Amino acid sequence: MIRSWRNKLAPINRIPAEILGLIPDFWDNHGRDGAAIALTHVCRAWREVFTSRSSLWTDFYCMDAKKTRVYLERSKSSPIKLWLDREDGLFPRDPFLQIPPSALRRLYYLRITTDSEHLQDITDYFSRSAPLLQDLSISAGITDPFLNPVLAATLFDGDLSPLRHLSLYSLHTDLPWRNMANLTTFELGYVVDPRVTVGQFLDFFEGAPSLVTVELIFSTPDSGAQNGRLVSLARLRKLTFYGWEPPSLLLEHLLIPVGTEMKIDLDSNGPRIEDFLPRSLDNLRNFSNFTKIRLHFRTRTVSMQFAGPNGRVLTTTMSAGDDVNSSVTQSLAALDISKTKWLEIVGSEPLSEDFHQVLLSMQNLRTLSLSLCEDLRSFVLALAPIPNSTNQMTCPKLEELTLRTEERFDIETMIEVAAARASAGSPLKSVSIINCGEVVRREGTVELLRHVSYVETSVEVRDVDFGVGEELEYGDGDGSDEEGWEGGSSGDDSNIS
Repeated sequence: MIRSWRNKLAPINRIPAEILGLIPDFWDNHGRDGAAIALTHVCRAWREVFTSRSSLWTDFYCMDAKKTRVYLERSKSSPIKLWLDREDGLFPRDPFLQIPPSALRRLYYLRITTDSEHLQDITDYFSRSAPLLQDLSISAGITDPFLNPVLAATLFDGDLSPLRHLSLYSLHTDLPWRNMANLTTFELGYVVDPRVTVGQFLDFFEGAPSLVTVELIFSTPDSGAQNGRLVSLARLRKLTFYGWEPPSLLLEHLLIPVGTEMKIDLDSNGPRIEDFLPRSLDNLRNFSNFTKIRLHFRTRTVSMQFAGPNGRVLTTTMSAGDDVNSSVTQSLAALDISKTKWLEIVGSEPLSEDFHQVLLSMQNLRTLSLSLCEDLRSFVLALAPIPNSTNQMTCPKLEELTLRTEERFDIETMIEVAAARASAGSPLKSVSIINCGEVVRREGTVELLRHVSYVETSVEVRDVDFGVGEELEYGDGDGSDEEGWEGGSSGDDSNIS
C-alpha cells in the first residue's frame, strides 16, 4: 500500500492524463511504432492512457496477425495508414485479410508495392470508396518497364476526389482523370508502354487545378495534342522531368506561373537548351533574365542550373561527343544572360572563344567561381581589360572571384589581372584560392592584397598570416534533389499485448 501511494506521488505520475497522452505527438516518425508499444508496458496507468488514444494505433504494416488485430481494436474509428509490401502477392492467411471492408473505408494513407502479376489481385480488395483517403502510392515494380499493367478503373469505386497526393510507378491507368480537385502532388514513373498521351495529361491537369508539384519519371509523352490547346496550372511551384526525350510536346500546352521551379534531367545525346524549352509562349518567359548560372562539366555529363527572380531551371544532359563545351556555350549564348550576377563553372576544358563571348555578355556579373577547370590561367586572362576596345573590361562589375584547382596555378597571372582591373576602375574586392597545387608565396599574396581588399587561401602561405587559411568544404553534387519513397520500418513487435 505504501509503495502504491509513493508511485502516485512521483512527479511523473502527477502529469495529467490529457498532457501525458500528447507525448507521442513530439516523436520522430522513425521508430514510432515500437515506442508506442513500449509506453503501454511501463505501468498500468500509462497503459490505460496510451491504449485509449486511438491515433497511436493507426499505422498498419500487416506482417503479424496478432498485431493487426490489436491495432484494429485500438484504432477504433480513427483514419488509418496502410503499408502493403507484397512483391510476391498476398499469401494464404495474410494478416491483411483480417482488415474488414468497413475498416478500409477509414484509409487515410495507402502504399502498395507488388509486381505486375499480383497488382490486380491486391487492388480488387479496394473496390469500395474511401472518403478519407488523401495519399495513394502504388508501385508494380520495374522488372519490365515496357509491360505496364493496367490499374483497374474500379479502384475505390472510381472516386479519387479526396486525394492530395498520388504516386503511380510502372503501371498504366485509365482511372478518372477529371475528379482530382483536391490533388496537390502527382508523381508518375516508368509508364512506357503504352504511354500517357499529351491529351490525357491535359485532361488530368484540367481536373486537378490545385496541383503544386508534378514529377514525371520516364513517362514523357511522345504524341501531341490538338494545336492551340492551353491548360493553366495556376498553383504550380515545382515541375520535374526525368527521361529520354525532351518534354517540349507537353510544355507547349501548359501555362506555367511565374515563380515555378523547373528541373529537366535527360538521358540523351546532348540536345541544346532551346531544343526542349519552348521560348515562344508567354508562360515560359520566366525562364529568362537569369541572375545565377552554374555549369558542371564531367566526362559524359553536363549539368546546367539557372536561377532568377522569377523561376529556376536545372537541366542535365548526357553527351558522348567531344564538343561538350561548345554546345553548352552556344545554348547559353541563346539565352538572355545580361542580368546574370553569379556564375560557377566546374570542370571545364580550357576557355574557348565562344565562352569568352559569353563572359563579355555578362555586364552585371558580381561573383565568378572557377573549380577544377583545365588551364585555369586562360579563364583568369579572360578577365583582363581589353586594350583598344570600347568594352574595356570583361565582367566590369565583378566583385568576388573564387579559384579552386588541384593543379599548379601561376599566382602572378592573378596579380597582373587584378592590377589591370584596379587601374581600370574594377570593384574586385575578394579573391579566394582553394586547394592550389603549390605553396603560395608571401610576396604574391601581399602584392595581391594591394589590389583587392580580401584574400583567402586554403594552402600554405609562407611567412605570412592573414587570419584566414581554413580549408573550405565544397560539395561535388550537380544541383539535383532527387527524392525517394517515404515510409517507416515494418514496426513488427511480437511482444504486443
